[in-house]
Amino acid sequence: MAKIRLPYDRESIRRILIQTVSVSKCRNGSLRYWLSVGPGDFQLSPSGCHQTALYAVVIQGESSFNQKGVKVVTSSIPMKPPQFATVKSVNYLPNVLSKMEAEENGAFAAIWLDSDGFIAEGPNMNVGFVTKERELVMPCFDKILSGCTAKRVLALAEVLVREGKLQGIKVRNVSLDEGKRSEEMMLIGSGVLVCPVLQWDEQIIGDGKEGPVALALLNLIVEDMQSGPPTVRVLVPY
Repeated sequence: MAKIRLPYDRESIRRILIQTVSVSKCRNGSLRYWLSVGPGDFQLSPSGCHQTALYAVVIQGESSFNQKGVKVVTSSIPMKPPQFATVKSVNYLPNVLSKMEAEENGAFAAIWLDSDGFIAEGPNMNVGFVTKERELVMPCFDKILSGCTAKRVLALAEVLVREGKLQGIKVRNVSLDEGKRSEEMMLIGSGVLVCPVLQWDEQIIGDGKEGPVALALLNLIVEDMQSGPPTVRVLVPY
């Protein structure tokens, strides 16, 4: 969508990223990477930028995840329109303002509602709910970013269905009232994995304690990162 020309083919980019992690010697952290139109004349049009740039940064020690629940608030910052919200970009000013708004109100994150009043997402994570019917529900991805972690959690949640801990899994519209009345609420993303939400605005979620489904999903995603199938893990040749 951004019309940035790839500097290499996808397989070459993949190889560069793996080599970057290998050279860093980092075994507990994260890899962030992005494309830019590259150096240029600082004008709006990228026509003055003649060489696309690929950036990759290895960040040490970002892989400790807290099982303790958090508070969230409803964001008053307008969310991005779907055309931009569904694209992974560095257009993050609304996200930054939303996060700052949450912190100013003693919360961990602020949750966006879409133009129809349905629950959308957090500043850099998706949200999920466990209904009173024991269904795992996530908002539709048509107006928000379809996070990789959220999609993986949806797949792993099938384990809990087979074990009888969940009755089903759905991706559908979720109203604000339904979300606040849910048995469990959780934030889902690469920075938090699965983080239980105990309070939204003034409403206590469920019994106000970390829910069993959220904790089970956190354990599943951590196990998946450590020993999941080759389709979701990349071996780094240190």
